[in-house]
Amino acid sequence: MPNSVKITSKIDNFKKTIRVSGDKSISIRWVLFSSLANGISKAKNLLISEDVLATIQAIKKLGIKSNFKNNQFTIYGKGIEGYKYKKNLTINAENSGTLGRLLLGLVINSNNKIKLIGDKSLSKRDFKRISDPLTKFGAKFKLKNKKNLPLTIKGTSNLTPIKYLENRGSAQCKSSVIFAAMRTNGTTQIKAKKSRNHTELLCKYLKLPIIVKSKKNYDEINVKKVKLIKPLNYNIPSDISSSAFFIVLTALSSRSELIIKNVNINPSRTGIITILKKMGVKIMMNNIRTYKGEKISDIKVKSSKIIKSINCPPKLNSGAIDEFLIIFLVAAKANGISKFTKLSELNQKESPRLKWGEYILNQMGIKTISTNDSIKIFGNPKLKVEKKIIIKNYLKDHRVFMTSVIAALSFGGEWKVHDKDSIKTSFPSFLKIVNELKN
Repeated sequence: MPNSVKITSKIDNFKKTIRVSGDKSISIRWVLFSSLANGISKAKNLLISEDVLATIQAIKKLGIKSNFKNNQFTIYGKGIEGYKYKKNLTINAENSGTLGRLLLGLVINSNNKIKLIGDKSLSKRDFKRISDPLTKFGAKFKLKNKKNLPLTIKGTSNLTPIKYLENRGSAQCKSSVIFAAMRTNGTTQIKAKKSRNHTELLCKYLKLPIIVKSKKNYDEINVKKVKLIKPLNYNIPSDISSSAFFIVLTALSSRSELIIKNVNINPSRTGIITILKKMGVKIMMNNIRTYKGEKISDIKVKSSKIIKSINCPPKLNSGAIDEFLIIFLVAAKANGISKFTKLSELNQKESPRLKWGEYILNQMGIKTISTNDSIKIFGNPKLKVEKKIIIKNYLKDHRVFMTSVIAALSFGGEWKVHDKDSIKTSFPSFLKIVNELKN
């Protein structure tokens, strides 16, 4: 089977109802929290992707058993002190930055050295941003080039609470520090720039000794030692980041309408909805409800005849950080020049995404002007791609692959997109849903 896809025509109009895969952020966190719980936790609609499977393998290496049967995943937690830290233990985070960073906070009480490795893409990402605060707790690190994987961590059973300023908007670093603080005598104080808050919501639902005070631009989080975590049964909602590709495909297609069922619309994740609405995309939230602290909704989107350009407020960046590649496609069809700034965090992802977003737009014939952390996109409402485009060598970044497929289906041309296996990290059923909409 070739590890590439060819797309030679735009998608026809469609009117469909779909369900996308379970939320990746919640799936990974459910696995980690359940591994610390006293007793048996069960989940339905867990995302079965490489990132989540790597998380399950990680807790297995730490002595936690699990199984998958009848579309239900079960984890047999052994309590907050239940991990077994064997000598010469190596854990592979594969492509998952979420797993890699959160796990370091979880194993910070290990007296044995633990080696953390990852794939080629993850090994290029910055782990110094999390080793620095975890060192203050009392852990010791050795990193390749002082910032990359592979790394070794040696924890301690005598952890010191810290004060931590998280000013990048990294939910991964914030969550890792929360996990470390849960093992610490005393109170850890965190001042964090607004970012995804799935960890905090799970802590609140589980009634853990963690207090969050929300300020205008940041959160104050106080974390005390956790003695007991109750089992966590969870019906995982659908992922807004996965839904985003089909929201944009519908907006850019003609005479189309789509309903996506049971989507997590956590306010820290819906930056793309706010941005697209400002650009004139017709999006409606129906059947809004709350489930274990998370907001859930059915999302209805219709084709957009006129798309407006946007000068995107940077305050929306953290809530849309994984969706900017697909947002850039909407800007490509906008009437006018769109501006996006303070996006340096985009280049801290699986690939330098700001560069790849610009590359895809340029291949389509869209003019751009960029810096290290900003981009101007000169939209063309009449854009039609009538050339061959090849996308490859992008460090197997799943979002580059999926964005390229949506671009081909929306604007035409003859596209060959390599490394289709990249979607296995986050959204294995992506191409299956594409085919459902085409037929």
